[in-house]
Amino acid sequence: MDWELPGSHRYVHRMAATPLVPVQLAAGEPAIWCKLEFLNPSGSTKDRIARYILEKAWRQGRLQTGDRVIEASSGSTSIAMALASAQIGVRFLAVMPEGVSNERVLLIRAYGGDVRFTPKADGIRGAIAEVERLGREPGTFLPRQFSNRDNADAHRLTTAREVIDQIPGGRVDAVVSGVGTGGTLVGLYHGFAEVGCRLIAVHAKPVNLYGDADAECCSYSARIPGVADRISEIFREDNLPGLLTLEVNDEVAIATTRQLMRLGFPVGPSSGLNFAAAREAHRRLGRPQAQVVTVFPDRMERYFTTELFQPYLA
Repeated sequence: MDWELPGSHRYVHRMAATPLVPVQLAAGEPAIWCKLEFLNPSGSTKDRIARYILEKAWRQGRLQTGDRVIEASSGSTSIAMALASAQIGVRFLAVMPEGVSNERVLLIRAYGGDVRFTPKADGIRGAIAEVERLGREPGTFLPRQFSNRDNADAHRLTTAREVIDQIPGGRVDAVVSGVGTGGTLVGLYHGFAEVGCRLIAVHAKPVNLYGDADAECCSYSARIPGVADRISEIFREDNLPGLLTLEVNDEVAIATTRQLMRLGFPVGPSSGLNFAAAREAHRRLGRPQAQVVTVFPDRMERYFTTELFQPYLA
C-alpha cells in the first residue's frame, strides 16, 4: 500500500509490480520465467529491501528525520538505499571497498548520498566493520543487509506474491538465484512454499576457471559482482530443503548476459548467471512443463566501464 511518512511533507507511492516474462535464448528451448527486477525505481531488485527495511524502521521509530542511514554495499543496495533515503528525507552514507565501478558511485551521489571507501584488500568485510564503527554515533540507522531477516521478508511478502499472481497456475517448481545477501533466494523460496508450491531452491554459483576471486565482495568471481562467498548470515542460517548448487563458468555467465542484452533486456552480469543456471535447473528437473523462476536483478548502466561492455567500445 502507499505510505505517508509521519511528520513529513513527503509522500512515497507504492512500487508497481515488475513483469514476469517467459524467456528463451533459442527456438525450441523451454522457457524460463524471469522477473524483470531491473524495472524497479533505482534499477535493481534491491529497491525492495531498501523500501521495506527503511519503512519498517520509520514506523517503529528507529529512523527519524535528520538521521543518517549507513550501509556496506559495493553496488545495488547502496544505490537503492540512496534513492529510498532521498524519498524519505534522511541522509545516506554508502561504505564501499575501493575499486567499484564509477557508475555506481555517481548514481549514489546523484540521489544525494555520500560515499566512503575502505581498502580494497579488506573487501566487503572491511566495509562492514567500518559501518559498525560509524553506527555507534547518535542518529544513525544500520540496515545490516547481510544479517537482517527483513531482507528476505521483503521478497517473501512482495516479489514472491507477485510471481504467484503472474505465473500460470500459480505454480513454481524451482527458483534460481545467485547469492549475495541471500535475501532473494531465501525470501522467494519461503514465499512460494507458503502458498503450497513444492519446489527446489537453486543456488547459482559463478566459477572462474582461473581462480580470480575479488576482494571487493569476497566474490566467487571478479567478473560477476554482487554474488559472494560466506558473507550472508541469512543464507547460511536458513533451512532450504533440498538446496541445489549449480556452478556456472563466469565466461558462460558473461556470454549469456550479452545474449539477453541482444534480446532487448538491459541487464547486468548476475542476470546472465541466473539465467544460465535456470536453464540447467530446468534440464535437471526433466519435465518439459516445469516452471522455473529466476530474477534479472539489475540494469546494464552500472556496468558501462566493466568487461561486459568491452566488445561494444568503438
